[in-house]
Amino acid sequence: MIVSLAFDRARETAYARDLARAFGGALLFGLPLLMTMEMWWLGFVLEPWRLAVFLLAALPLLFGLAFYAGFSASHRGIGHALLDTLVALAVGFLTAAAALTLIGVFEPAAPPRQITGQLLLQAVAGAMGALLAGRQLSGGNGDEDVGDEDEASYPGELFLMVAGALFLALNMAPTEEMILIAYRMSAGHVVALMAVSLILMHALVYSVGFPGQEAHDRPLGAFAHYTLPGYALVLLVSLYVLWVFGRTDGHGLAETVDAMVVLGFPGAIGAAAARLLV
Repeated sequence: MIVSLAFDRARETAYARDLARAFGGALLFGLPLLMTMEMWWLGFVLEPWRLAVFLLAALPLLFGLAFYAGFSASHRGIGHALLDTLVALAVGFLTAAAALTLIGVFEPAAPPRQITGQLLLQAVAGAMGALLAGRQLSGGNGDEDVGDEDEASYPGELFLMVAGALFLALNMAPTEEMILIAYRMSAGHVVALMAVSLILMHALVYSVGFPGQEAHDRPLGAFAHYTLPGYALVLLVSLYVLWVFGRTDGHGLAETVDAMVVLGFPGAIGAAAARLLV
């Protein structure tokens, strides 16, 4: 009985440490968005159905992150991943509420819809940070298991690339600069940015070394197997995030494509470095 109590105490202590780390990860990842004026404004003006789509689309992403890199190093499996997803969302909401209150963003007379929208946008980012806390805040402790990404299948690797792209793109998509840069770029700039994005992405993918990449003895194999599909997913992620934040409204196809390529530049870096970030 004494041994059992000691074991439970140790497990609870470890989980409390993981939970504290999750709050730190939520703050670390969410802080740039928490202090971005566009995010405060978007939380008020975005339609409720668009916010609902954002939350519903975030749930499978958060579940995948919980499965591969959940903040609790001592629990693995689908059931624990689901629990980690719910806990991470709660951490995201609590962190966003505390931070936005502390910096005076919440207005005393603000309608509930405004507060809910602001919290929802920030909470998803905070939940991602909470789930990535084991990777980002482990201090490089090599004997601590912070994720199962090494066991990811090829679809799992592509999922991690999507998560890595969103990790960086989400911090930049709400800003006006993405649209301004796209507006100022010529067709030649767009093509050059796509080429540079692919080159940098491939260099990182090939140097990081995804599992199964050893089957490709030449860089062209990894380019066809990881870089091209990964960049296509990056562009889709960019389009989705731009749409969520209303950055595609009122813009034609050419302007939307330009903005996708601009946001796809940091997204490609995030996707290629996914195994370092996630």
